[in-house]
Amino acid sequence: MISQRYIVRGRVQGVGFRWFVEREANVIGMRGWVRNNEDATVELIAQGTEDQHAALRSRLKEGPRGSRVDQVDESPIEIDQHNLIAELKRFEIQGAW
Repeated sequence: MISQRYIVRGRVQGVGFRWFVEREANVIGMRGWVRNNEDATVELIAQGTEDQHAALRSRLKEGPRGSRVDQVDESPIEIDQHNLIAELKRFEIQGAW
């Protein structure tokens, strides 16, 4: 399993982006969480296979109707965070910041 951190930039708050990500990630079968950040970005940590990450990446770049995705940054996460994600049963929305 691969664990990645994504930061999505653009018009991604106030458009249902977190709910979109939660739904899509659960359909794909990933674990993790998504939240809004104070700097108007959306951050998510996701765990899954390479194919699942490829599918998620594609959906993040598209976004829900009403959003505008300018950039999706991706980076691997540290092993301690990887273990915390493994404890999650599904993909969920976390608090705003």
